[in-house]
Amino acid sequence: MAKIIAIVNQKGGVGKTTTCVNLSAALTENGKRVLLCDFDPQANSTSGMGVDKTVSKGIYDVLIGEIPAASALVHTKYGDVLPSNKALAGAGIELIGMERREFLLKEALGQVSDNYDYVFIDCPPSLELLTLNALCAADAILVPVQGEYFALEGLSDLMNTVRIVRRSLNPQLEMEGVLLTMFDGRTNLSLQVAEEVKHYFPGKVYATVIPRNVRLSEAPSHGKPISAYDRTSRGAESYAALAAEFLKKQGA
Repeated sequence: MAKIIAIVNQKGGVGKTTTCVNLSAALTENGKRVLLCDFDPQANSTSGMGVDKTVSKGIYDVLIGEIPAASALVHTKYGDVLPSNKALAGAGIELIGMERREFLLKEALGQVSDNYDYVFIDCPPSLELLTLNALCAADAILVPVQGEYFALEGLSDLMNTVRIVRRSLNPQLEMEGVLLTMFDGRTNLSLQVAEEVKHYFPGKVYATVIPRNVRLSEAPSHGKPISAYDRTSRGAESYAALAAEFLKKQGA
């Protein structure tokens, strides 16, 4: 049975997609069977894995019952992808009238999850119905947190939402870990944010931190994870280290 992990933070620009793409690719390199489910209408994870988001049938078509999940899968050398496209943008409104609307993604992933070790869900930067679906489908959440002043703002909102979901919809939902991203260890601010995050989430913050790295931000425009774009960059080394730490935590 796959472990399903939602990569979530309602704040935009904190490295959710970068983490989703590069952790998926790094685990695939480690011989794991990985599925990346792009659940963000911007579809950046889809293109970051080298999949054309303008032509693919994707997770939206699965949610509305137009095609089975297996038909939407795209196989890449970096891992499998359930693509997104802009059609997902309207799904939040369309899903409102559907039965068991919070569990549509869970049911979709249930069709294919047995074929994988890990499924990562790239969530949109908001706390609405799409993110709620991801939290109901997931076994655990991984929260990227930017090493900047506003990073802690909104974390309490996210954890409040997680508590509500645990109470009423998905009691098994766990905290997989918190990942410090865009980190600059030379600044007092980054170090202060790191201390605050460790205080809020004792024992849950990854030892690996993801640095600010130009190559990391360049890689998506080439449709490649960082390991395929520039294996020797600090970004590539960091995500390889994160994959190793992640697998150690899983006992794998």
